[in-house]
Amino acid sequence: MTHSMRTDTHTPHFGNGGGWRDNATRYALLPLRIFLGVTFIYAGLDKLTDSAFMRDSGTGSIGDMMRAVRDSSAIPALVDLSLKSPVGFGYAIAFGELAVGIGTLLGLLARLAALGGALISLSLWLTVSWASDPYYYGNDLAYLMAWTPLILAGAPLLSLDAALRSRRRHRGGGYQ
Repeated sequence: MTHSMRTDTHTPHFGNGGGWRDNATRYALLPLRIFLGVTFIYAGLDKLTDSAFMRDSGTGSIGDMMRAVRDSSAIPALVDLSLKSPVGFGYAIAFGELAVGIGTLLGLLARLAALGGALISLSLWLTVSWASDPYYYGNDLAYLMAWTPLILAGAPLLSLDAALRSRRRHRGGGYQ
């Protein structure tokens, strides 16, 4: 009985080159990263530049919004905590969204940024959009689910994380 050796060059893992399917797989999370990064940067800047939002009370204020959702939220105690300092909470959310968006877009500490985005989305889902009926009208749940692949995969391509990893690998002279 003779045995033959495979001589084809197809590699099922991510390598250099490959076909369009391999490239599509390698870059599959990039559109999600760009969308979430830009969206969270925009959301943070929108809050910071809206003079009505960063107030304790008044039309369009963070304080009035939190008081309006308090009784319909899944965790009223979380809303009560935000109402101790609505403006402080508004700034925390806005700067958190900026940090998450920048980290995600640049791919810097990408998994940590994605975890931060997921936590922001979770807190907003449990408070602000919890009463949405049907549940899929509340976009915070969809954002929470969108962060999950980025938590798991990070930003392996076109990111500062990948550049830093490559730099460490070249300095160390091996694979890490």
